[in-house]
Amino acid sequence: MTDSRDGFARLASEDWVSVWQGGALVLLVLVGVRPALPDFSWSAGRVLEALSWGDMTAALLTGLLLLAISAAGIRLIGGRTGAYLTGFGAVFCLAWMARLIAGNTVLKEWGISYVIVALVIGLVISNLGAVPTRMREAIRTEYYIKTGLVILGTNIVFGEILQAGLLGVTQALAVILVVWYLCFWLSKRLRVDDEFAVMLASAVSICGVSAAIATCGAISGDRKKLSYVTSLVLIVAVPMTVLMPWVVDRLGMSPIVGGAWLGGTIDTSGAVVAAGEILGDSALNAAVIVKFSQNALLGVAAFAISLWWALRGREEGETRPTARVIWDRFPKFVLGFIAASLLFSFVLGADLVDSTGALMREIRTWWFALAFTCIGLETRFRDLVSMDRGRPASAFLLGQGANIVWTLLVATILFGGAIFAVPDL
Repeated sequence: MTDSRDGFARLASEDWVSVWQGGALVLLVLVGVRPALPDFSWSAGRVLEALSWGDMTAALLTGLLLLAISAAGIRLIGGRTGAYLTGFGAVFCLAWMARLIAGNTVLKEWGISYVIVALVIGLVISNLGAVPTRMREAIRTEYYIKTGLVILGTNIVFGEILQAGLLGVTQALAVILVVWYLCFWLSKRLRVDDEFAVMLASAVSICGVSAAIATCGAISGDRKKLSYVTSLVLIVAVPMTVLMPWVVDRLGMSPIVGGAWLGGTIDTSGAVVAAGEILGDSALNAAVIVKFSQNALLGVAAFAISLWWALRGREEGETRPTARVIWDRFPKFVLGFIAASLLFSFVLGADLVDSTGALMREIRTWWFALAFTCIGLETRFRDLVSMDRGRPASAFLLGQGANIVWTLLVATILFGGAIFAVPDL
């Protein structure tokens, strides 16, 4: 007979607690606890635009809400709650600073998001100084990432997937299946380890940073590798945002085919929108449809990757795991993600979903900002620069090159009118 204490310990693991606290935040928002949204936007020389009393108060109230929920979770998993309360304030301030810096309009135009700014801030502290001891209990990357991913499910609504169109979903599936396998194969050929290969393949083929985060959680991957992959995604997206619309224009491609191509290859949503706007409304609509279709398949992909990772032997000759072992290895945040998506897709009314969507995205963004700040604080820059002698970067670039060619072919077939009617976008 299973000891009840053992069952409680499993439910109080970090994996489950991230589900509980993500669910608690969703419930609080649904019953009416809705702090105001801060506006971090500001133009050059006018940073005070983002430092109004209302914006500062909104950020503070959100921070207190996250602190209360996460501190309760830390107590459940057996952490040092007092030290966490002290450290969380410092980590939150750094995450707030990252979001403030990234709110600059020039940085937005270049596609430099809070993710890369948070990484840089953490890296500067950990490499040029020393991380204060009082912060260490609150440096919990996976804890924040998993909670953020549960909340991400509230913004992935199945009804909107159908509205995005069959062609967008078809292209997303064709790109994910082919490019993921090809990038993984290239990575292995370049002697990149399995963890790195899976994260690289997911980032290139699915939806960039979010896919890398979800995959890292699904396989309990190395956070330094996640930081590396994230940096690659964000750096490579910048020139693609400028060059790909130029190629579309020079080749005389139709805006809809060009937009579908952009949406399937550029790995960050902000860069997709920026590139689509260069080509006009039709291209922008096609790009967003395809990108949303890929984002919407993130939960399915994370589930499949986590199941495959649990079933495969970590080392050659390892015994095939039992059903219990598979369940123990399976990342529970995926279940929370799917549950949140189903709730917001089929249970709640459209008005309630619409009225809470922006706040859910804001709360999710805070969790990710905390997580990437922590990644930077835990990472030595020289480890990123010298990691695997550049082989992961080579695999990423080769995979992205294959993605560009394959996605152009698929977009032309699906959106070019050769087989299906050109959608009215």
